[in-house]
Amino acid sequence: MNKKILFTLALTLALAWGIFHFKAQLGLLILPLFIGLVLFVTLRLYRLMEKDDGSHDR
Repeated sequence: MNKKILFTLALTLALAWGIFHFKAQLGLLILPLFIGLVLFVTLRLYRLMEKDDGSHDR
């Protein structure tokens, strides 16, 4: 697998663990942080897949 994808997934898992581990302290901030995390992962992986798709010409 691509190292950037693995790094993105590892970073995402670490951030998700942090969000849910400290959810009592974060309070109302948990929802915007979670939405931001989902947007980060979605956009980052989409950009990586788009870059990968362009290299395979048919």
